[in-house]
Amino acid sequence: MKLASNGRYVLNEQGEPIEEPDLIRWAKWLETAERHVAQDHLADEVRVSTVFLGLDHSFGQGPPLLYETMIFGGQHDQYQERYSTREEALEGHKKALAMAMARSAGVAPLEKK
Repeated sequence: MKLASNGRYVLNEQGEPIEEPDLIRWAKWLETAERHVAQDHLADEVRVSTVFLGLDHSFGQGPPLLYETMIFGGQHDQYQERYSTREEALEGHKKALAMAMARSAGVAPLEKK
């Protein structure tokens, strides 16, 4: 019998999400971990950011949603998508960046992480 997930995740040394049963260890990891997967700043002050959330945002409705892409600023301000895997998140970041750049008349990113 599998126990219910607590919804808390950290990244292991290989960068793969694993459940963290200990609340204190999870909180300490979250305080110091670099959770950005990708981040782009566009010339017109639009930012596209993809991060590892550390919490499952599926709330038990399907596979864990552990990554999130958001657009800040511009026409698509507050656009958001969530993903289960890092690979999906990177693809989603590319999609969001293309969306944001299309509205920025093809302006290339100023800074890439």
